[in-house]
Amino acid sequence: MNNLKNLRGTVDLLPDQLIKWQNVEKIILEQLSRSSIKEIRTPILEMTELFIRGIGEETDVVSKEMYTFMDRGKRSCTLRPEGTASVARALIQNGISSNTLQKLWYMGPMFRYERPQAGRQRQFHQLGVEFIGYESVRSDVEIITLAWDILGKLGIKELNLEINTLGDINDRLNFQKSFIKWLEINKNSLDLDSQRRINKNPLRILDSKNSQTKKVLENAPKLFDFLSDKSHKRYTDLKKQLEFLKIPFVENFNLVRGLDYYTHTAFEFTSGNLGSQSTVCGGGRYDNLIKQMGGPNTQAIGFAIGLERLILISGKELAVPRNTDIYIINQGLIAESLAMDLSRKLRNYDLLVELDLSGDSFSKQFKKANKLKSKSIIVIGDNEAANNEFTIRLFDKESFGNKEEVISLENDIKLENWLNNNLLLR
Repeated sequence: MNNLKNLRGTVDLLPDQLIKWQNVEKIILEQLSRSSIKEIRTPILEMTELFIRGIGEETDVVSKEMYTFMDRGKRSCTLRPEGTASVARALIQNGISSNTLQKLWYMGPMFRYERPQAGRQRQFHQLGVEFIGYESVRSDVEIITLAWDILGKLGIKELNLEINTLGDINDRLNFQKSFIKWLEINKNSLDLDSQRRINKNPLRILDSKNSQTKKVLENAPKLFDFLSDKSHKRYTDLKKQLEFLKIPFVENFNLVRGLDYYTHTAFEFTSGNLGSQSTVCGGGRYDNLIKQMGGPNTQAIGFAIGLERLILISGKELAVPRNTDIYIINQGLIAESLAMDLSRKLRNYDLLVELDLSGDSFSKQFKKANKLKSKSIIVIGDNEAANNEFTIRLFDKESFGNKEEVISLENDIKLENWLNNNLLLR
């Protein structure tokens, strides 16, 4: 019992670390709100069948990585490995999948049994955005632009966008027939993992990281050559609109998404700051998923961003804590009660207020305020308490003593004027 530790692949996020997490999340939520995207929350625990049907039984996620168990009702349950299938299930179950045009986002923990490494944990956190009911290529462009702008706001360096098209179902079936024939002929030249995928999930072989397999694939049939005229035009329009918006991209015809439900546009954002595991955001169109899961025929496109990787490469300034605006130094029974009441009033001004609860001497409390780099201090002692007032002043070297003022605890107008002149409007 003395050696209790967290499970491998899970981490504790401590207060100092969470400063950056909270700042990153704040920027993300501001961008989502400005784009009129609404939040949806789904359970962490789902029926296993949801992911078998929604993701694909032969995918690595379902066959190798899910946390699945039987509950006491002998139902197979799974900790969600991704968010899109859960969102689709929620829309179908609640009868809103057939509603017109919805833009949704979610954020929360996901679970996959993978080898832990930098930016990848077995419990990880993911931001997802889903545009439901959108069919036009403009929705593809808008969601890619949204991801680009979010990553840019977070100060991500060496950001690269890769795009591809997977065509529609017929395009993929025609390609897959030709591709499987080619794979069978060249089977012995592929790595073992790719050989096992030939009859299970052949498209994933295109995304192999094995250097030998990648070289062999250079001579494989290209999905691009099997696109219908309609699919080809859609992809051309996507590129033109990205160019118009001055969003740079490269085409990667081996880019496929790891889940079975994707069609047409596929995209990934990578960063050179992440090393070999360079992907920070991935997404694509999944026009068949909701129908495949029992809902109406519904077009959709989305993306997901792994927050752990995002935290690794976002700007260092986001890790800087906000300094305390006011540190309240207090001593004496009556003074302590008055200080607590005043702290509640000050927090209504959206100020970061630290109320000293130690009962230490004034000198020790001053030292704590200085250590926290508080912008200002309030002092309430026995004398102030007797007069129902407090002393407030800026706590920097240049202004120390020059901006001091005595204010009655009942004079809210005088307090507000001081705050506006010295803290809120600076």
